[in-house]
Amino acid sequence: MSSDQINKIASYLLNGEYEKREVVKVTSSIKQDLTLEEAYLVQEEIVRRKLSEGKKIIGPKMGLTSYAKMKQMGVETPIYGYVFDYMLINNGGQLKLSELIHPKVEAEIAFIMGEDVEGPGITGAQVLSATEYVIPALEIIDSRYENFNFTLPDVVADNASTSRVVFGTTLKKPDWIELDLVGAIITINGEIKGLGAGAAVLGHPANSIAMLANMLAKKGKKIKKGDIILSGGITEAVTLQRGDNVTGKFDSLGEVTFTVVE
Repeated sequence: MSSDQINKIASYLLNGEYEKREVVKVTSSIKQDLTLEEAYLVQEEIVRRKLSEGKKIIGPKMGLTSYAKMKQMGVETPIYGYVFDYMLINNGGQLKLSELIHPKVEAEIAFIMGEDVEGPGITGAQVLSATEYVIPALEIIDSRYENFNFTLPDVVADNASTSRVVFGTTLKKPDWIELDLVGAIITINGEIKGLGAGAAVLGHPANSIAMLANMLAKKGKKIKKGDIILSGGITEAVTLQRGDNVTGKFDSLGEVTFTVVE
């Protein structure tokens, strides 16, 4: 794929995000035969542009981390994208619906890295030993594509639908908790909308971070000390509406909350 095509697709997707409007998926509009490798080149261009605008990376994030989702999409590995500083919302803060397109929320466990982790061959046990803390999180995904309709290369190019994140304030050492057994519940306006356990993420959330390290190694990259990494959705993604009061309750990790406003 030429650099002109990469730039064209990156502009197409960034315009959708910044103008807060849906776009037709890339594989139906610009490049029908977009490959996964090419999609990551588009993602890298989007990341490069955001960095050049002065935005800062908080850390990578993983997506499609349940075996059911991978089977549904016909892939053997999850995907990754990047969370930026402008995407952060304070715990207990407000999500502005006017800044997004069609947001959904899911509960996740985030890893705060105490050491660099560089693949290949990284295991979940090595990730846990390199992790400073784990914290609860609510990720708000917001695909730029119409009706969340996309192929795997489409969503990778779109930075894995990354949009907003609310991190909790409870920090726990990873060896204090059996992360695969951590239960999480999302309630909206007091009604349970989603639930699951850490094992939904590749059997154990640390396995997701290990897979990320090994995927990044193929690009000559690594997980860095200080990165805050979303390991993947424990619950299904729940559509948000104006006026929603959203709470994520995590065993041993406390609560994460936000309110959806105009």
